[in-house]
Amino acid sequence: QVQLVESGGGAVQEGGSLRLSCVASGDALESYAIGWLRQAPGKDLEGISCIARRDGRTAYEDSVKGRFTISRDNAKNMAFLQMNDLKPGDTAVYYCAVKMGPWCIIPYDYMGQGAQVTVSS
Repeated sequence: QVQLVESGGGAVQEGGSLRLSCVASGDALESYAIGWLRQAPGKDLEGISCIARRDGRTAYEDSVKGRFTISRDNAKNMAFLQMNDLKPGDTAVYYCAVKMGPWCIIPYDYMGQGAQVTVSS
């Protein structure tokens, strides 16, 4: 069983930045691909980024490409999402999730409780 806890959310103005962190316990993150997902009010959960288990390969949903950066620190059992140039459309609850294996494949094995990000214009 893996427990994931997100932190770093908050309220910022348009154009601002936030860095989300995800700390894992119960197992070593090095065995998992890591994804970040978000759910905006009234919308479905959507995957926005993935980082591979071992080779550092990353992927981003088009709306965040060039603004968000996913990373991981296996020694600390943590993952991160650096979010720059935030827009009101980025307002959502953000979740980290893990999938055992080389890449992010739905369904994820575990997901955190989420962190609220609110961007005002």
